[in-house]
Amino acid sequence: MTEAHRHEGVTDPRLEAEGELGMARLALDDGELRHAADHVARALVHAPALPEAHELLALLAARPDGGPELYPLEQPVFLGTVVARAHVLAGRGEYGEAVGLLVSAQCHEPRGAWADVPWMHDPSAAARLDPDDLAMRVVRLVTGLNDPVPEDERPPLLPYAALLRAAVAAHPGHAGLLWTGSMLLRRIADPAEAVEFAARAEAVEPSFNAAMALGYAHRAARQWDLAEQAWRRALAFDPGNTALLTDIGELMASAGRPDEAMPWLERALELDPDDPSAFPTACGMRFDRDGDPAHLAALADHLRARPDNAHADRVLTNVSQRHYWLGHVPRPSEAVVNVLRQMLAEGGGTGGAALTLSAPEPPSALLAFDRALPGSTVDITGVPEPDPRRTVPEVFAEGPVRTVRHRVWEYDGVTAHPAVPPPSPEALRAVQAMAGHRWRHLPGAYDDAVRLAETDLDDLLGVLVHPPAQPEPDPATLPEWIRSAQAWACLGIAHHRPDEPWEGSRRRAVLVDLAYGPEDWTGEAALLALVAVAWTHPEARADVAALVSWRFLAALRAGRDRAVPVLDSLALLVRVTPDVHPDMRGLAAEVLEEPAG
Repeated sequence: MTEAHRHEGVTDPRLEAEGELGMARLALDDGELRHAADHVARALVHAPALPEAHELLALLAARPDGGPELYPLEQPVFLGTVVARAHVLAGRGEYGEAVGLLVSAQCHEPRGAWADVPWMHDPSAAARLDPDDLAMRVVRLVTGLNDPVPEDERPPLLPYAALLRAAVAAHPGHAGLLWTGSMLLRRIADPAEAVEFAARAEAVEPSFNAAMALGYAHRAARQWDLAEQAWRRALAFDPGNTALLTDIGELMASAGRPDEAMPWLERALELDPDDPSAFPTACGMRFDRDGDPAHLAALADHLRARPDNAHADRVLTNVSQRHYWLGHVPRPSEAVVNVLRQMLAEGGGTGGAALTLSAPEPPSALLAFDRALPGSTVDITGVPEPDPRRTVPEVFAEGPVRTVRHRVWEYDGVTAHPAVPPPSPEALRAVQAMAGHRWRHLPGAYDDAVRLAETDLDDLLGVLVHPPAQPEPDPATLPEWIRSAQAWACLGIAHHRPDEPWEGSRRRAVLVDLAYGPEDWTGEAALLALVAVAWTHPEARADVAALVSWRFLAALRAGRDRAVPVLDSLALLVRVTPDVHPDMRGLAAEVLEEPAG
């Protein structure tokens, strides 16, 4: 189905439709019936409910050589042709096929008001529909809808609900119409009406489908116990239905009964250990229960083997969005950033600011302060030990990293300067297009960053200390913008020379150097990229777990003697790294539970 033939340069749909109708009248005056019909079809795409379009459509249909044949369903079929044919058929009383065509149009373009016409609200038309056929059409319609449909997307669907209600009134004892109607009403209306329809369906003819629909309707109304009861009745019809067992487990979790949730999922997994519904849900719940990222890594492995499993992707996304680094970068907490937020909140900072710090802070944080408040000066009065300007191998004798070759910052006394030149404009634009956006989960971020695979490594290193400007400058969010740009740049580095084996690869060496360099946001971004590699490449998990753990231990040891601004962020990274030892995750948890300051 195509939406071709739209005019360019006109923004008012009604004006476009009226222009098409004018062309249709001219074609009709010239006896060109088919051309007139084409213009009416185009008008309906622009303004589906325009009365003038329907009047002209009826006039064409009434011609001896008119009728549905004016709108043949030849592939590829134009959207307006489908809509016009539906209305012509309805005018002839062939409502069943007409509804089917409108449903096809709605599935193709859900936001279109294709059904907003009087005959869809006519009880006599609904009464003439075959209830079995209408139930089938409703199932097709709801299959592609969100549950629930966002309120601003519901108006185009309301005519179907009106038709459905009228059809139920005409066929009050048709169970299939009632439970399919419940499916539609649950998505676009008050759940109470959906409960009523499904309950009536189950009373008329108890069935798996009726009980399922009733359970979903009760769940939408947050009536957890009633939903459970309905689904238990459904399970009696199909005891081995793993999807239903999963639904009941999820219901228990939603009802605040997690201990009752897992047995339902384990029951499903006994039937099918790799069930596409039960396995992802179980992984998410296990992670929520004990915080072990191995559960989510197993889910990522499952999703990599079955990329079309939308449920697995949804579970991983939902869990990831609740945790720093899995779905988004933590907000920075350095003193200089806190001062920046306070000054902006109080309306200050115009013309720059003078700030005194007792110790060096991450150079990227100072960069954010300077960019947000141009003309500012920062005076650093001391350097505590262990020196945050030095690399980890220079400070600590232990650990898997003994040298750091790649540095993006260099110090002149206590002042940091970029150690690499600015990136190319092309590289800046490439990273700018991705910065500021959350990723749905780490495997998704890693996959999205493949767009940076062809970006020169030196350019990606340059981005870390010469980040792109915000498209819409906002000093209040500049620190988060810079951290996001650095994260994407490092994810791009993780794709450098992908044909090289991980151990000994250039991409690993560069990311490790950044992670073990002087304390800075760029080190956190490099560790994120390493963790993303671990999530997507199981063979790298043990290596990455060791690297992340040792970097966290170095920060923890430094924290005995001085403030370590990146410590909390490193602890969060430990908690999302697969194969990290439980004791290490325990240390990270202790750090994150310490009171601020």
